[in-house]
This record gives sequence, structure tokens and C-alpha cells, in this order.
Amino acid sequence: MTPKFLPTAAAVLAVLLFAGCQPGGGQPAEPAAPPAGPPPVQTGYAQVNGLNMYYETQGQGRPLVLLHGSLSTIETSFGKLRPGLAQSRQVIAVEQQGYGHTGDIDRPLAIEQMADDTVALLDRIGVGNADFFGYSMGSSVALQIAIRHPEKVRKLVLAAVSYHNSGFHPGMLDGIDELKPEDLAGTVYESEYLAKAPDPAHWPVFLEKTKELDKNSPEVPAETIRAIKAPVQLIAADSDIVTPEHTVELFRLLGGGVMGDMNPLPASQLLVVPGTSHIGLVDRADFLLPAIPPFLDAPMPGEG
Repeated sequence: MTPKFLPTAAAVLAVLLFAGCQPGGGQPAEPAAPPAGPPPVQTGYAQVNGLNMYYETQGQGRPLVLLHGSLSTIETSFGKLRPGLAQSRQVIAVEQQGYGHTGDIDRPLAIEQMADDTVALLDRIGVGNADFFGYSMGSSVALQIAIRHPEKVRKLVLAAVSYHNSGFHPGMLDGIDELKPEDLAGTVYESEYLAKAPDPAHWPVFLEKTKELDKNSPEVPAETIRAIKAPVQLIAADSDIVTPEHTVELFRLLGGGVMGDMNPLPASQLLVVPGTSHIGLVDRADFLLPAIPPFLDAPMPGEG
């Protein structure tokens, strides 16, 4: 029997196009435990573009900005990864308009606006250039930061990203208009919102705005992708909402797909996590923590 909070698979998956809040979705191995004694987390707010934007910092070193998935928060998207990432860098995690501790304001949710808000926050706290790790919706935000504010970006880690709606499995957007607040009653999505949002009663309005966001995600021309200069690490689950073919297509646009024994290795990388779904991807610390820091720590092209 279908649970009451899942009216149709397509309806929920449509909202979860960019989500990353709930563990599971595959049969991952036990996540690798982060090193003992993670650095303390510091919290703050910054006034940017009419928004009182919440952020957290942890660790020291080169800045790494974490960008969460839809209906998600810092903790639900990166709770299993952040302590390990913060061992060797300054992790800056943000919560976008209407998400987590950041209250909503009277404007639509938009990926491009989230990109601009994130950059404005970094300016306010004195971060000039950073690495960016985006998951699902957050990967779209990171992609827009690289396009709209390339001077801010050193390297990108994009997990479960699509640059065009054709990259999603067929039917992903079907049924999105059917989703209602009661369909998510009792889920982690609802409980996280009620626990952390400045105005928990705003949940129905926020859900409607999220549905519109998913239906109007930006589609990026191939030539714009080719023009990105920052090295990119693409990460996908092997059973993701994005098709494997689309991820490989994106990898080729970023300079990947060469025969490395006969040519220099490309600056960009591709990691496919086996036995894993979209929602379970950020639980796979056993695969991601050994892969992401070496990519970020490697010299930039042209450096010694």
C-alpha cells in the first residue's frame, strides 16, 4: 500500500528533484566515521538582498561553501560529510531563502537569486574566492555562481547536477502540482521545517514556492558549460534522478572523457557512487570523503 504521504511516486520525486533531506534510497555501506574531535561550529546571520541569511562556519583553511538540496537544511544535506571536510578547510554552509533558519521573503524562489544571495553573503563575511560543493538544488546554485560570478570560484563539486531538464529521467516533473502539505505530513521534510523555520506556519506557502522553483529551474546552454574555467568534480549516484548519459555528457562538456594514457588528464573529474539513489547520495561518506578533499587540495592547472 502506498503511504499516505506519497500520493504518487512522480509527485514526490518532482519535489525531490533537488532534495537531499532523508537518509536511505540505496543499500550503502556503513559511512566512514569522521576523525575524532571535529572543529566547533559557529553560527551567524547576514543581511543580504533583503534577506536575513543564516550560515554556519567550521574549521580553518581554504574556504569551502556548502549548498544544500531542496526542502533541506545544512544538517540534512551535509551532516555526515561536513565534520570530515572541516578537518582541513574552513567550511561555510548556508541556508537559502525560506530554508532552515533563513526566513522567507516576498519574492519567488529562484536558483539565480540563490546564487547572487550566496555571493553577497560571502562578500559580507569577507570571503573573496572559494571552493563550492553543491548537492542537487545546491549544485544548480553552484553552477550559476560559476556562470554569474566566476571570479568567486576556485573549484566546484557538483553532486546530482543537471544543466538541462532533459537530463532527468522521464516523468520526473509529472504530478508536481498534485503535491499538498498533508502529503508530506510526518516526513523529515516537514519536521525539519517546523523545527527550524522562523515561521513554521509558512510551510504551505513555502511548499508551493518550492514546486514553482522545481518547474522553472534554469537550463544552461552547452556553450556556457564549455566556458566554465573552474575544475569540476561531478558526482552522481548510479541510480540517481539524473540519467548516467546526461552526467557523462556534462563531463565531456567540461573537458572530460579523454583517453588519459595518451593525453593529459582533464582538470575535471567524474565519480559515480555505486548502489546508491539520489536521496542516499550524501549519506555515502565512505565514498565521498576519500574523493572530495584530494580533488580540492590538488594544485590548480598551471600551479606547481
